[in-house]
Amino acid sequence: MRKAEVRRERNRSDRSALRTVLKRCRAAAAGTDATAAESAFRLAVKKLDQAAANHLIHKNTAARTKSRLSRLLIKKTAS
Repeated sequence: MRKAEVRRERNRSDRSALRTVLKRCRAAAAGTDATAAESAFRLAVKKLDQAAANHLIHKNTAARTKSRLSRLLIKKTAS
């Protein structure tokens, strides 16, 4: 296999895993358990930072996504 193909498959898998973590974080934020939402948010932030460090996503995209998740969590805990 060529390097590009190997990297494409790895990136595809990593992006899919990242999207799954984000989806779980949003679902936890929509739920009633605040501690589960907080732990899901921490995991999502960690995975976003790792993805940005590995150039899987742009650093501004990671920052924007973290900001949006944070606002979602704050909105849920305030109400």
